[in-house]
Amino acid sequence: MNASATDVLGGHRIVPVVVLDDPARADALGAALVAGGLPVAEATFRTPEAAAVLRRLADNDDLVVGAGTVLTPRQVDEAIEAGARFIVSPGLSADVVRRCQEVGVPVIPGISTPSEIMRALDLGLDTVKFFPAEANGGLPTIKALAAAFPQVRFMPTGGITADSAPAYLAHPSVAAVGGSWMVAGDLLRDGRWDEVAARCAASTTLYGLGAPA
Repeated sequence: MNASATDVLGGHRIVPVVVLDDPARADALGAALVAGGLPVAEATFRTPEAAAVLRRLADNDDLVVGAGTVLTPRQVDEAIEAGARFIVSPGLSADVVRRCQEVGVPVIPGISTPSEIMRALDLGLDTVKFFPAEANGGLPTIKALAAAFPQVRFMPTGGITADSAPAYLAHPSVAAVGGSWMVAGDLLRDGRWDEVAARCAASTTLYGLGAPA
């Protein structure tokens, strides 16, 4: 039986969403994530160097690295070849999901509607990415969707901050949240690795905080 996405995340409930176009900075970024106690990364396929960045991050045995913004089965293969241990997509592509299932890698497709959740269930999935979270109504929408689909777990991503994350994480249907506040573009560009590590460490304290669901 293939491992689930939540199994691969190893209990980490915040997933840093990394957009990095310089593979030479990947080693320092990986070290900062590990030092901050958040050794997880979703390296997005948004730049020409994405596969190289993912490969460098995956070379760090202390990191669990996945590929984000995966749009095609070919990108699935590229990501896995580079070392991705899970796949995240902004939308629900049956071709992408099936390719991930064929090769045995967990996939978290993006959804924003009940119909998309039903398609994900038809494909045998029970964990989905709610995206873009804030633009689609945020936590109130997740609560409404969870009431209709109690078997589904969500990873909301898009517009979530350190301030809003605790309320999401307090909801029992939220497996994890994706965010970039600890790996913000200016921090990566300026090489502020101590700040990345500090924000990661602060993020790990957000689990279980926030208003009751």
